[in-house]
Amino acid sequence: MRTIKILFVLTSHDQLGDTGEKTGFWIEEFAAPFYYLKDRGVDIVLASPKGGQPPIDPKSASAEFQTLDTERFNQDIETQELLAKTLKLSEVDAADYDAVFYPGGHGPLWDLSKDLHSINLIESFYNHEKPIAAVCHAPGVFRLVKKPDLTPLVEGSKVTGFTNGEEEGVQLTDVVPFLVEDMLKANGGIYSKAEDWAPYAVEDGLLITGQNPASSEKVAELLWNRLN
Repeated sequence: MRTIKILFVLTSHDQLGDTGEKTGFWIEEFAAPFYYLKDRGVDIVLASPKGGQPPIDPKSASAEFQTLDTERFNQDIETQELLAKTLKLSEVDAADYDAVFYPGGHGPLWDLSKDLHSINLIESFYNHEKPIAAVCHAPGVFRLVKKPDLTPLVEGSKVTGFTNGEEEGVQLTDVVPFLVEDMLKANGGIYSKAEDWAPYAVEDGLLITGQNPASSEKVAELLWNRLN
């Protein structure tokens, strides 16, 4: 049986607006789907706009946000070394992969939401009918992505992503370049959500989206089932 190959795309952006604080990707949103898929024999390749080590949001490493998956990651030298050598997005060809997964964290709102290589990549996955998954802030990467008829990618599709209430909860409403919930609605997405911080994921056609860190494994599960 052929091995399923999935591309994970991570942010290269490490500045939380002009607060002077650091951001990046959220560990749980990488670790939970990574191990869920890896343990099922999926071949995972990592990429980011700049290549090399993507920045980790320091908050996601704090004790209160540890899970079995993040603890596994903390002990997993092999995966840490893999993460330190992400490919440059510009060198990635969608044709080599069965699906793409975008972990969140605040970083993607600044770089991946307008990165031309990422936009072209998502459009290529969509046009070749391959699943596209994103969790938490990562649905923000769909902001400028278009379908072949030039309408927004999410228009008419059921989607979810980090809620306005959750952004308010972390007190970054006025720091982020845009709110994920508002953008998805403005682009014509049929947005739904669960209670703040509850696990929630939505699949519609090729798009699989999750609301928050707790939804990461749910998104990976939907993606796995879709590919099988």
